[in-house]
Amino acid sequence: MFFLLLILILTPLSVQAEVFQWTDNNGNKHYSDTPHQGATKLHFNTGYSYYQVKKVYDGDTILLSNGNKIRFLGMNTPEVENRHKSAQAGGEEAKLWLQKALKNKKVRLEKDIEKHDKYNRLLAHLFTKDKQHINLELIKRGLATVNIHPPNLKYSNDLIKAQQHAEQNKLGVWQRKEYIPKQTSKLNRSNYKGWQRIKGEVTIIRYTRKYIYLKFSESFSLKISQQTIDLFPDLNSYIGKQIEARGWINKQKKKYIMFIRHPSQIYIK
Repeated sequence: MFFLLLILILTPLSVQAEVFQWTDNNGNKHYSDTPHQGATKLHFNTGYSYYQVKKVYDGDTILLSNGNKIRFLGMNTPEVENRHKSAQAGGEEAKLWLQKALKNKKVRLEKDIEKHDKYNRLLAHLFTKDKQHINLELIKRGLATVNIHPPNLKYSNDLIKAQQHAEQNKLGVWQRKEYIPKQTSKLNRSNYKGWQRIKGEVTIIRYTRKYIYLKFSESFSLKISQQTIDLFPDLNSYIGKQIEARGWINKQKKKYIMFIRHPSQIYIK
């Protein structure tokens, strides 16, 4: 047994140990890390794989030393300036915090149902060796907002509670004038882009084969997929209520539509 423990201790965390077991003529059990006649191969998951962070792109995307690009699950931070996008309020703050939090630290990944996004980035929750859940910390500090994409629901309740904490304490984005809720009547070509908080009253619900639309007005609606409807309360409960919706808006001709993937995007005021 001592030799078995020694093998497990010396085996790197990033690999799965191979241990061979056999019993001699006297009934004594033997263990080895090399094959033996009549031996059975045992498998032990000795722990998580830890990686060095090579680069921090922004508050929710990093590059690992093994070449994998990681996009954090369940959250979103404002954009930082690059050749494709303009900087958004709070983006640099989130990036700087993440760089400091990950400096000289190794991290492990926890994946969910979907392994990659449309850009072929790995989707994951990030943890440091000292058990800090980076996704959660960014939201708790108001540096990120909850962004849940079913079927990836791991840690959803924890992330939502962390956002409630940040919002109640007016931390990070929750104190910035750029993210004050807008009335639907104030939306225009110059201010609808990026993550938004929109407030208004649901007046009617319209059903189609693929989607359900919660209409605030003729020019603004929330769109919910029929595939995720079971995650939501009775949608009729929103009619006539003042609500705040959070997310990204698409402009279609003269109409603005926000895609709602998860009920955490809708708050009854």
